[in-house]
Amino acid sequence: MQFFVNISQLNLVDLCFQVWKTGSINQAHRQQLRSALLAESLSEYDQIIINRMLYAVRRGWLKVVS
Repeated sequence: MQFFVNISQLNLVDLCFQVWKTGSINQAHRQQLRSALLAESLSEYDQIIINRMLYAVRRGWLKVVS
């Protein structure tokens, strides 16, 4: 059985892990999110990852640092 994984999905999963590990979203993280949103059509799973991070920022669970 073969599994096909989109490279951007791996990047978003890694980005999500880094953000939750540090508890903050920095400029580089925001740039990666922006490029993912603008460059490609995202899968439903990718959209869920991004929405969870944005929700965490709104709730104050993640900080946005410059």
